[in-house]
Amino acid sequence: MVTFSHTDQGTAEEAWAASGLAAAPELPLDPAELAGMRFVVLAAHPDDETLGAGGLMASLAALGAAVEVVLCTAGEGSHPDSPTTKPEQLAHTRLTEFAAALAALGLEGRWTFIGLPDRGLGRHTEAIARAVREAARRLPGDPARLAIVAPYRGDGHGDHDALGAAAADVARQDGHALLEYPIWFWHWATPRNREWQRWLRFHLDEPARGAKKQAMAEHATQVQPLSALPGDEALLSGLFLQHFSRGYEMFAWTAAPISSGRPHSSSDAELVFDGVHDGSEDPWNYSRSWYERRKRALTLAALPAESYERGLEVGCSIGTLTAELATRCRNLLAVDASGTAVRRASQRLENRAGVQVEQRVLPGAWPQGTFDLLVVSEVGYYFAVKELAQLWDRVETSLEPGGILLLCHWRHPINGWELDGDTVHALARQRLGWRTAGLYQERDFVLEVLIAPDNAVTI
Repeated sequence: MVTFSHTDQGTAEEAWAASGLAAAPELPLDPAELAGMRFVVLAAHPDDETLGAGGLMASLAALGAAVEVVLCTAGEGSHPDSPTTKPEQLAHTRLTEFAAALAALGLEGRWTFIGLPDRGLGRHTEAIARAVREAARRLPGDPARLAIVAPYRGDGHGDHDALGAAAADVARQDGHALLEYPIWFWHWATPRNREWQRWLRFHLDEPARGAKKQAMAEHATQVQPLSALPGDEALLSGLFLQHFSRGYEMFAWTAAPISSGRPHSSSDAELVFDGVHDGSEDPWNYSRSWYERRKRALTLAALPAESYERGLEVGCSIGTLTAELATRCRNLLAVDASGTAVRRASQRLENRAGVQVEQRVLPGAWPQGTFDLLVVSEVGYYFAVKELAQLWDRVETSLEPGGILLLCHWRHPINGWELDGDTVHALARQRLGWRTAGLYQERDFVLEVLIAPDNAVTI
């Protein structure tokens, strides 16, 4: 559980700027298609929407997208020790500020207030879900093209976390895309909290940045003191607000399922990751990140043999690990569901002898032949549970006796997907029953080497 205070010094924006945040891949949202989409934006308190998604909202309004904002509380608990302003007075003022801020974003009158208590959203998830669905029904356009925009589930503020979790439940149950915006995360977390490396960036043009700045100024009770008396200090400091003056906004993005009512599966991966790879030459900073470079070095060091005759890499992305595996394999086949990723990997590896890169959606399009090395790195959690079981069946039939299965996965939750890294490894051990020859775990990833049984008969 995260504990912090708005009075803490917090992480400076300079630290985030130096982290490579601005090089994150862009959201795969085509501006030409946004006008035909529908968005329900959720805010726990007035100003959340502006801080976390004001630029996105202004951009959507300018493009003519159908947007409705659902405000859950009036934020009456922001100044509990105020000697000048009672909670009911503050509630009235903050609702007035909220209306003015939305007008500045181009969304005048396009909001609903559901009147839940400040600091109590965890007890009202059913009311939140009902409000989201009612807002979705009111929006014109194709019901299937809806995205929910909500606070990040791990933001550290109880109301934000509860609202984000409720939004994620509705998105999963009803088959909608989900965009989660962090707010207090930028304050208490540091670049070492690696969840941000999985987030995507939405670029703000100058009109959007201007609208966001104007909207933020409308929230005077939060950015200015209520009075000069103790207890009436400004809630949001200038240092904190620097996190929200960037030329972009960050979102944890979960794509809508291809068909409503079922989890993401490997058949979705081509659509999802083509969009991610189209937004950046190096979506997860594979080439420059010390974390990624160190993880690759550990992966290579975990291989027990110096060389392998025929290797298979499942989920090669742009081919950074592939290039290093190629030094240990006489023949290496690297596959990925994304056509964009395969093109990038092919360019990277075009002069490597013995390396072949192919677009394949596994486990269905499994390659023929057998292998003595099979690498499944950072990809297992993108399969549905049944598909992952099928993947292990394919691995079992294609890995030669005594061959190596190397698994490496991120250990934290993966937004929008059923599994996490530890579960992927547990299911592999359970399904295959093979001996673990090596296991290395850190806070962020787990690396494991399994050995296929050697069926040779000795006399």
